[in-house]
Amino acid sequence: MAEARPGRRTGSRRGQRRQPATWEISDSDAEGAAAPEVGARGRGAAGKSKAAAGALRSDQVLKRLAVCVDPAVLEDAGSDILMEALGALGCECRIEPQRLARSLQWSGGRPDPGTSGVPPELCNEDECEQLLLLEPQEFLRGAAQLTQMTSPPSNLPWLSAENPARPHLAVIGLDTYLWSHKPSVQKRQQLERTKEAQTTVTISWPEVEEALVLLQLYADLRVLLVDSWQELSQHVCAFTKALAQRPSKQYRDSQAFPFCTTGRWASGLKVTRDGSGLRGVWLRQIGQFNRVSPAVADAVITAFPSPRLLQQALMACSTEQERLGLLADLPVKTLGDRQSRRVGPDLSRRICLFLTTTNPDFLLDLAS
Repeated sequence: MAEARPGRRTGSRRGQRRQPATWEISDSDAEGAAAPEVGARGRGAAGKSKAAAGALRSDQVLKRLAVCVDPAVLEDAGSDILMEALGALGCECRIEPQRLARSLQWSGGRPDPGTSGVPPELCNEDECEQLLLLEPQEFLRGAAQLTQMTSPPSNLPWLSAENPARPHLAVIGLDTYLWSHKPSVQKRQQLERTKEAQTTVTISWPEVEEALVLLQLYADLRVLLVDSWQELSQHVCAFTKALAQRPSKQYRDSQAFPFCTTGRWASGLKVTRDGSGLRGVWLRQIGQFNRVSPAVADAVITAFPSPRLLQQALMACSTEQERLGLLADLPVKTLGDRQSRRVGPDLSRRICLFLTTTNPDFLLDLAS
């Protein structure tokens, strides 16, 4: 019995099944040698990206987020609704005196510096968001002051140089307060003759709306008008969830292609090493051309099962005219159509230019 010599490879052996040819979409034949190195770098980058995405997940950020509530807020009977909503949300709730009385402040939520894959600008960067709760009478005083100014105001209510942050404003029960304190004509005349007119604010809804516009134009302050503590609690919880989602959105927008989202629905078809899935990818590629039906795309990939085979056939053509019309006479099979159809010269020209042109700005579709 003859033995195979060491170091010598036999070309083929009887009794072995020959593996079918597989096709891969690649730019060069020399990329196989660098595949392990590229794969290792890709796995390392993917691991860092996964770690960063995990550290910036909204549920993880929500656990690190703290809502600081001024003790003056708890003096209101409806504040229990707000505290219960914050407790059920899962974030940390602190009772601490704030620079602005009757205010809420959000802090924390950012990951620690040095977290794998997280950009430094996204670490320990607190926005110092504040929400100031105002009584209806207090808000109306400031609104009346704004509407009486004839020039752009230099000093706006609820803003001070000591507090660099611009708080959001919230007023509970303003509509009910205005209707209950709307004076009659007789009472209004009496108020104008007494000193009580100097302490009681009488302002109408149009003037309130004017004050809201002035606050947004000159100070970028937005006022939240709610009817109850229940509605305020819903807004605070929604705002807290939005803050928890902000780091992950900023990280996604900082990537090279922020519009490419992860997920099974966006991953597309995969081509395995044995060639499975290549037909579906190639069919989708041809189907992206304008005015191409599934039957026409199927005719192209049936004749040339992979892009490499079609490229090789195009390069084997001797003239440019032959190359542009290579796919023109391919038959197209359609159900219930007695007339014979073919791919046609227009699509043949577009596919040929798509696979052979080196100009990235070349217009493939002359009809577009």
